[in-house]
Amino acid sequence: MKLITWNTQWCCGLDGTVSPQRIVDGARAMADFDVLCLQEVAQGFGRLRGKPGDQPAQLAALLPGYRCFFGAAVDEFLPDGSRQRFGNLVATRLPVARVQHHALPWPADGGVLSMPRMCTVVTVLSPLLGALRVMTTHLEYYSAPQRLAQALSLCGLHDEACAVAAAPPQPSDDGSPFQTKVHTPHAVLCGDFNAAASDAAIAAIVSPAHGANAAHGFRNAWPLAHGSTPHAPTFRLFDTTYGAGPMACDFVFVSAGLAPHVLQVQVDLQTRASDHQPVFVEFGNAAKG
Repeated sequence: MKLITWNTQWCCGLDGTVSPQRIVDGARAMADFDVLCLQEVAQGFGRLRGKPGDQPAQLAALLPGYRCFFGAAVDEFLPDGSRQRFGNLVATRLPVARVQHHALPWPADGGVLSMPRMCTVVTVLSPLLGALRVMTTHLEYYSAPQRLAQALSLCGLHDEACAVAAAPPQPSDDGSPFQTKVHTPHAVLCGDFNAAASDAAIAAIVSPAHGANAAHGFRNAWPLAHGSTPHAPTFRLFDTTYGAGPMACDFVFVSAGLAPHVLQVQVDLQTRASDHQPVFVEFGNAAKG
């Protein structure tokens, strides 16, 4: 299974041009992906740089053979009645069992710029890995307390899913909303976490003691493939708008059962189609040769 995660900055490149086509082309140049997770996808925000259009629809049109699931963290209406949405999109060509959209905490942090955040979860059926939850998110940048609360919530969502997988509801085939669901402890959590690996939010995600299902806790995929080599930068390589010096803040975390299947993790260090760099992860047989 091949997965790419990318904060697209509403598909706005460093040249100021908004181009969903360029994002899709850039992802395809990295890999023949099975799953594409995009953050900062816009719909109706005409005042943003480059004036993005209906990007969920545009991306779906550019990805024939894939099913696209857009989760809006921001969903609001202007006085004239026009709608604005901003959030994450998961596209996959794998069979899909379930789709869930979870609002993340937004605790008060007075006077600090912030916006709502969410996590989209798409349960896919991989021929190699079986059922797994693809979770993609984009955490708060300006508020450390909000970012930590959101990270802990992500851990809680994973813990809950693992607990239900271990003790599933009564089965049903009655065709109603109670009918049996696919439950799995296996998950990939990816996105823009707006924090370096040393941040408290990242520490919370990889903590082995964040819940009753610690045996299924998250591992950072990068050291699984690269050992002690520092994570390649994913932000501020070419643009210093948000600070000087490159950093890694776009990560892929995998649940313990998937960790042996991580074959490679790569970052495109050349593209300027966004202010972030895309991250590619390939999963394969546990026995590597």
